[in-house]
Amino acid sequence: MLEKDYVKTGKLRYVVRDFPLESIHPQAFKAAEAAHCAGDQGKYWEMHGLLFANQRALGAADLTKHAATLGLDGPKFQTCLDRGTHAEAVRRDLAEGAKAGVRGTPTFYLGVIENGNRVRVTRVIRGAQPAEMFR
Repeated sequence: MLEKDYVKTGKLRYVVRDFPLESIHPQAFKAAEAAHCAGDQGKYWEMHGLLFANQRALGAADLTKHAATLGLDGPKFQTCLDRGTHAEAVRRDLAEGAKAGVRGTPTFYLGVIENGNRVRVTRVIRGAQPAEMFR
């Protein structure tokens, strides 16, 4: 509902940043990388959904299985993971999130875009909340 009413109409821009909490999910960092590796093959959101739905299945073999489920090129996906192709981007998101005060996920920053790309935050919503909180 929020996506249809706000994102698809251009009223809201939805930006995802990685914030893998390894203290809670030791395999979260590699899972975040896996989503980006899937994204290289046009399947970021599909992998994101699988990872979220299967939070207890984030080991190396699980990630390979998820890639196969999505019909990804297995060797290309595995090479991406093994080389840590997206590790620096995940680290950067994590550092920026910590600097911005993120303590857990999900965290939503709502604001107004100023000067073309800078966001002036007007509201922070922490944790899973009902849709009414975003209206």
